[in-house]
Amino acid sequence: MVAIGALAGCATVASPLREHLESPAPSVRACGSWYAALDQAIDAAAVRDAQEARIAGFPYLRANRLLSALKERAADSESAVQALAVRLAALDHAARIAEIGNLPEADVAGLPELVVSGSRAEALSRTRDCARLLKEIDMAKPHVRRMLLERARVPDDYSSGLRLAGLYFLTRIPFASGVRRWEDEMKAVFARAEDDTRRPAVRYAPPPAPRPAGPPGRPLVPAAENPLGMPEPQADDLADLIAAHAPSFEIEIGGDHDRFGELRWLRERDVPAVDASRHVVYAQASHTLYRGRVLLQLVYTLWFPERPPREPGDLLAGTLDAVMWRVTLSPQGEPLIYDTIHACGCFHMFFPTARARALAAPDRLEEWAFVPQQLPRVSAGERPLVRIASGTHYVERVALVRGTDSVARYQLRDYDELRSLMRLDGGSRSAFRPDGMIAGTERAERYWFWPMGVRSAGAMRQWGRHATAFVGRRHFDDADLFERRFEFDLR
Repeated sequence: MVAIGALAGCATVASPLREHLESPAPSVRACGSWYAALDQAIDAAAVRDAQEARIAGFPYLRANRLLSALKERAADSESAVQALAVRLAALDHAARIAEIGNLPEADVAGLPELVVSGSRAEALSRTRDCARLLKEIDMAKPHVRRMLLERARVPDDYSSGLRLAGLYFLTRIPFASGVRRWEDEMKAVFARAEDDTRRPAVRYAPPPAPRPAGPPGRPLVPAAENPLGMPEPQADDLADLIAAHAPSFEIEIGGDHDRFGELRWLRERDVPAVDASRHVVYAQASHTLYRGRVLLQLVYTLWFPERPPREPGDLLAGTLDAVMWRVTLSPQGEPLIYDTIHACGCFHMFFPTARARALAAPDRLEEWAFVPQQLPRVSAGERPLVRIASGTHYVERVALVRGTDSVARYQLRDYDELRSLMRLDGGSRSAFRPDGMIAGTERAERYWFWPMGVRSAGAMRQWGRHATAFVGRRHFDDADLFERRFEFDLR
């Protein structure tokens, strides 16, 4: 019935999916109907994954900001656009793993053409096969390739409507003053003598590297030999890089709110909980563009149970908090710059090494690139030691350490696990809603900060959904984030 309904309404379906639904070839028509039924079930069950943007008419592809920025490069040759389509399909496949995994059993059983009713493995296999078939058909047509390049965009995470209603052009002025006050406070914290920060803290080191470390750039050079020039290390090489560049964390412990851990669902809970008995840091790879070069980035996220109120009526307090730490690597595998945000997109700070130089802001009001500390060049075998404050979980200092610097260790886990977490009462569920936020983590600041265009300011967000400035427009995963703000020495 779902497929029939999709066919009946295909006049409202974007091409090329419309043509697939009307195709004289039964296999193509069946794949179009499969995607129509699958997407209807996903939306009805509210298990849509928001990490990447869907592309109208291409239900087997999704885009992120980096791949969207590579569209011009992809337009230069058929091999490049084919390479782009392969990576867009990989993003969709990762999202489908989560979405199909999170569908209730009854909804999986209701999908058409499954031989084994309720089989998620079969549903995922069917999705993969249909993606391969439709992509092969679509990418063979020049006009469809052009259509894809036009549509592979990621929506802005700012609301222009909210900014218009909030008289942003005027209200940004007092907001900019508030941002500068916070920056001045943090500068004072970083300027303190190191002995002044020696409040009780626990240091956590990453696990040992899974394999003996080789030359830092070894996996990056051949990994970038593709039409898009994207460094994409093999799984084992990527695991080595993630382990080699993982930071140590020195965390002030003022209460249970400072004990980070595994994010999981508890029985009859509508907000994920932090299991501090398992010290877990979630890791992932990303990329950025710098003067035509695609650079590899590694991102590490640790979750805390809450940000407690510092005083009655604290606008920033609420359930769950997370610190995200990122390193951007040179083509040779050496750290160029580190930066950090909280999972709300707030408190963006940059820590350039000697191979990076900050550029001037084009607008004195805009949140551009707050640099509270410059780091020296990072030698092989060194890693950052990130000092995190109690309660606020602000990063307050960064040092470089070498070797095993702590008995306490954390586990490294794949960030994608958060897209489909097992529930104790059966099934699985994403930590994030279809809008990319975590329900129940809303902050009172949203009632005051909405004129800046950030929806539900302060709420915890999924990767790819982080607006990081109230004044100006800036996303944590903007492809040109570093190119516009820093000059790198790539020699």
